[in-house]
Amino acid sequence: MVARSYTVAFEGVEARIVEVQCAISAGMPGFAVVGLPDKAVSEAKERVRAAMNAMSIALPAKRITVNLSPADLPKEGSHFDLPIALALLAALQIIPKDEVEATVSLGELSLDGRLIPVIGALPAAMAAAEEDRALLCPRACGAEAAWVGATQVLAAGSLDEVVRHFTGQAPITPAEAGEVLAPPLGRDMREVKGQERAKRALEIAAAGRHHALMVGSPGSGKSMLAARLPGILPPLSAQEALETSMIHSLAGLLSEGGISRTRPFREPHHTASMAAIVGGGKGAKPGEISLAHNGVLFMDEFPEFPRTVLETLRQPIETGEIMVARANAHIRYPCRFLLVAAANPCKCGYMSDPARACAKVPVCGEDYLGRISGPLMDRFDLRVEVPPVAYTDLDLPASGDSSATIAARVQAARARQSTRFAQHPATRVNADMEGALLEEVAAPDPEGRALLAKVAERFGLSARGYHRVLRVARTIADLGGAAQVRLPHVAEAVSYRLAVGAKS
Repeated sequence: MVARSYTVAFEGVEARIVEVQCAISAGMPGFAVVGLPDKAVSEAKERVRAAMNAMSIALPAKRITVNLSPADLPKEGSHFDLPIALALLAALQIIPKDEVEATVSLGELSLDGRLIPVIGALPAAMAAAEEDRALLCPRACGAEAAWVGATQVLAAGSLDEVVRHFTGQAPITPAEAGEVLAPPLGRDMREVKGQERAKRALEIAAAGRHHALMVGSPGSGKSMLAARLPGILPPLSAQEALETSMIHSLAGLLSEGGISRTRPFREPHHTASMAAIVGGGKGAKPGEISLAHNGVLFMDEFPEFPRTVLETLRQPIETGEIMVARANAHIRYPCRFLLVAAANPCKCGYMSDPARACAKVPVCGEDYLGRISGPLMDRFDLRVEVPPVAYTDLDLPASGDSSATIAARVQAARARQSTRFAQHPATRVNADMEGALLEEVAAPDPEGRALLAKVAERFGLSARGYHRVLRVARTIADLGGAAQVRLPHVAEAVSYRLAVGAKS
């Protein structure tokens, strides 16, 4: 007798349906799991056997074979425990086969039959909805999976509850979506004394998702500024929240099934490996650039990152996605993030301070920032110097706009972009514009075009640099509510482009 249940195998943020086939036949007693399982899946037979013993269900003295189809797809993770148990229970005619086949399930079994939460409930629910099946998962995963809304989610606490549900003794109440998590208490931009130009640059970066590089001596406030960037970003849209939550679900970062509308803010240490930044390792898991999807990736001490790690950022910055290619996996993850980098001007950090600069000036600064390659530097739309703040200025009252005021301007600029790109689904913000759309939307007035032509000739702007200046100018115009890009907008955009690394 053969019975079937269904579960998923994860390929990046995609969940592929896997058919779990269980056959009980005459022969030497045994329990085999085939279909390219990893160690955790192979060990599922022992957890299933123990869980059934805890329910006083004895396995027959026959040959039990479980096949995970398609057999050439790698199967990884402990979430295969529950679907294997369901297929076996259906083969033993303890629960009805047709109801099991109408369900996609995932969950890890403890030895006493309890269901332990697993990662990936959200993408699994989306796969179940596409197959027009219900999703059965551990109770702790129900609130997360229910956010999909297009399928029924059944969250059980134990295998015994699952059996009583399928036999009609005690049906499980469908799970409800978790609450929208309240954003954490943000830090205010007014807490940063001075640095008005850097604040303005971050406002432009937030409004158009333009990558920014801050260069300044230690203690000048670069990290303080970056930490306050989430407070001026608009909340995630419903589509963006779902995209981001699917990645965080695979990484096990969703807490208690709650979905957050706050944009992610990731700040890896400069000792992070390439796999940690772009993804990889066992199972080709998502890296920091994917965990920062639709949010901010802040890289402090930027030149201290290994050169190979920095160079891997070049392609994702342009394409908004990363292909993690390994010998046994080719996984594609989205990674449309806002990169904010901070760096000292030189190794000692005090090149711009006449009282403390070393004798190697200016070679030390050229060598240190030279660790950032030209092609990577070319991808920074905004480059701003962050000068040190005198200690006498620290006692002055707070100046500049609050984060709430800046956030309102950013939100208004984003709203203008949403209206503008309503007919262009692939373009969400000004940083995404390219081709004919860029030429149409960001075309400056004659004075602005003449200035940009002079700058391009004088400083040798690359084609990418030329277009990035236009995008920034369009964002500056949006912040000011201007319908057309004009000379002042182009001039301000050019000033950020030439602040550091003027040759790109």
